[in-house]
Amino acid sequence: MNPESIVYVAGHRGLAGSAITRELRRQGFQRVVTRTRAETDLLDPEAVRRLFAEEKPEYVFVAAAKVGGIAANNSQPATFLWENLQIQNNLIHSAWKAGVRKLLFLGSSCIYPRMAPQPIREDALLTGPLEPTNEAYAIAKIAGIKLCQGLRKQHGCDFISAMPTNLYGPGDNYDLETSHVLPAMIHRFHLARVRGDKTVTCWGTGSPLREFLYSDDLARALVFLMKHYSEASHINVGSSIEIPIRDLARQVADAVGFKGEIVWDSSRPDGTPRKLMDNSRLLSMGWKPEIDLPTGLRLAYADFQRLHPG
Repeated sequence: MNPESIVYVAGHRGLAGSAITRELRRQGFQRVVTRTRAETDLLDPEAVRRLFAEEKPEYVFVAAAKVGGIAANNSQPATFLWENLQIQNNLIHSAWKAGVRKLLFLGSSCIYPRMAPQPIREDALLTGPLEPTNEAYAIAKIAGIKLCQGLRKQHGCDFISAMPTNLYGPGDNYDLETSHVLPAMIHRFHLARVRGDKTVTCWGTGSPLREFLYSDDLARALVFLMKHYSEASHINVGSSIEIPIRDLARQVADAVGFKGEIVWDSSRPDGTPRKLMDNSRLLSMGWKPEIDLPTGLRLAYADFQRLHPG
């Protein structure tokens, strides 16, 4: 892959896809293909086929997906399973039929068993039960990995998969009902600061451990993998640093400027107790993250204020 290559980023308006697009352009790629949902409905197989026929991409990043936090995943399992299967099947199948040179499928750390040994190695996949609250999304992502592996084995396609840890950064979804934990906290603490609230209530006990990666670090990793990685096995992408949700909440509150008390609602689900990725394979290739959590939180809050002025 070089700056003259035609590169299609599916899901370029999302958190990961927008970061990939920025990174490609930062590296001088001039022929980056993007399509909005109005232009190409990725749920429609014929629309996706036409996209590949018209644009003729040589390289494809599959970052398009229906995503959401615990509440959204838990309440809409059929929607999350069907839409994600449909989107990724259409993209991966059309890429194969169109003769794409290389494809990178972006999965999620939720593919791993709920009680997987920590840090989670790539070979932990399918060794135990999934976390029930996001099982449907995880099953779809596992199917995407297996489809890429199947096409590699059966047809010789250079299709790879990368599994990122929890992401945050510019262009995130900050909706209080459907977003992931970190952007939801940013929004909640911002509202509390603006209103002058004395307390903020967060879900769960605050005890689960989580790892976070800034989206631009992910993008650098994915472009690096597109250039340097070509194996059937999926590969983890993370920061290698974990933090209790309780401590994360305090750091988000500090970044936003909320000085009040944080209250924990233990009647709400915690999700997986611990989820730390083993990133040793990627680190051994020479890539490493550049943006630490305090810096990333300040950048993310600035992005939230840009999207929600006032």
